Amino acid sequence: MEKKYRPETLCVQEGWSPKKGEPRVLPIYQSTTFKYDNSEQMARLFDLEDSGYFYTRLQNPTNDAVAAKIAALEGGVAGMLTSSGQAANFYAVFNICESGDHFVCSTAIYGGTYNLFSVTMKKLGIEMTFIDQNASEEEIQKAFRPNTKCLFGETISNPGCEVLDIEKFARIAHRNGVPLIVDNTFATPINCRPFEWGADIVTHSTTKYMDGHATAVGGAIVDSGNFDWDVHADKFPGLTTPDDSYHGLTYTKSFGKMAYITKATAQMMRDLGSIQAPMNAFLLNLGLETLHLRVKRHCENAQRIAEWLSQNDKVAWVNYSGLPDNPYHSLAQKYLPNGSCGVIAFGLKGSREEAIRLMDSLKLICIVTHVADARSCVLHPASHTHRQLSDEQLREAGVAPDLIRLSVGIENVEDLIADIEQALG
Repeated sequence: MEKKYRPETLCVQEGWSPKKGEPRVLPIYQSTTFKYDNSEQMARLFDLEDSGYFYTRLQNPTNDAVAAKIAALEGGVAGMLTSSGQAANFYAVFNICESGDHFVCSTAIYGGTYNLFSVTMKKLGIEMTFIDQNASEEEIQKAFRPNTKCLFGETISNPGCEVLDIEKFARIAHRNGVPLIVDNTFATPINCRPFEWGADIVTHSTTKYMDGHATAVGGAIVDSGNFDWDVHADKFPGLTTPDDSYHGLTYTKSFGKMAYITKATAQMMRDLGSIQAPMNAFLLNLGLETLHLRVKRHCENAQRIAEWLSQNDKVAWVNYSGLPDNPYHSLAQKYLPNGSCGVIAFGLKGSREEAIRLMDSLKLICIVTHVADARSCVLHPASHTHRQLSDEQLREAGVAPDLIRLSVGIENVEDLIADIEQALG
């Protein structure tokens, strides 16, 4: 029986297993193409009859090693890297939705994903209904239609820091014969493995904690292999009926539990091409090797700062699930017992201008669009990442107009508190 390693070991060792005389560290296969000895070998690759590499737009050894590591960390059967987290979320849904289809999504999601789903995918003929993830199962059920193909949510929402009740969402999705897709970017598989709570597909913006150094944009999709597409064959013809572009091959029949990721690679990536560069995958792997160490420090620092903010008389409110009085504390204790993440949402007493003054006064903590890397940073979503949304839309998305998103890094926590204190004046 193959030994199952713990997450810390997987972070360091999984994905690349060098043979005698091969590099100890994962190499960068910086090549667009791969050589074969005869035409038949190449033909079998194009027909998906053999596995192997022929063009990096579809697969690359560096990328595959890193995708395998992420899949192992999540407990899935297969993974795929994409050029960004946005691409990962688009592929994850578009792999099973087509024009005329519908899906259901929590409002508590990243602003970029909100626009992707509500604006861009609508132009492709795919409709989506937003729901309050804290509503009852009966209320959420009303959003489902006969042509609904999936349910989507974020483990910890960006930037509102709401915690998803994964088991509730999984029950609702499976009752309707559709998979639950969870964006696990903020929690990472170190603090939460959604498959263990019933999720079927997980996505990541690897740009965040997984990379950890703000050096490489990327995304990932992991399939649990648990959703039975054939049981619901009428809902998912793309997986359960012949694909004319591969001589009538049917993914579920030919690839079993690997059907979803195989289709995402062989069809979605083939046609849309949002690949992650091998160099970026190499940098991502370096980040993954210390993920288990960094996430712990992020959470320790964020807990201290959230407690400090909650006692400051200039702070109106703090949303961090590690605080005992937080509305998501019980869910966090269930799904995130080792800590949630390093991101804190809070608001100041006074107007929006107070938030802007605070950010402009910080010296150590920088104003950047990024979030969830080793360096502490801050953002006012209503003025920056979510500025396309009205105040009403902001509230629907779980983003208060006065919300400040503080991404706590791995610096010394006393230095970070001192910087916030002087900025508050």
